[in-house]
Amino acid sequence: MPKTTDLDSPPASFEAGLAQLNALVARMEAGDAPLADMLAHYQRGAELLKYCEAQLKAAEQQLQVLDGDTLKPLTL
Repeated sequence: MPKTTDLDSPPASFEAGLAQLNALVARMEAGDAPLADMLAHYQRGAELLKYCEAQLKAAEQQLQVLDGDTLKPLTL
């Protein structure tokens, strides 16, 4: 069975989440894990994907936009 700490805790950062997601994909592509582990990996991968997408969306909202000749924070 996969470690529960890896499956239950949120990643420390976008980069950590992406690294975990890549590692899970590699494990799943290897195809040598039991079915229960594969399902757990898939579920964790879906959670990590949502986390990474949310982090990217938050970063996009913080990007600055060009207003004439001046950069200013993006306000929604």
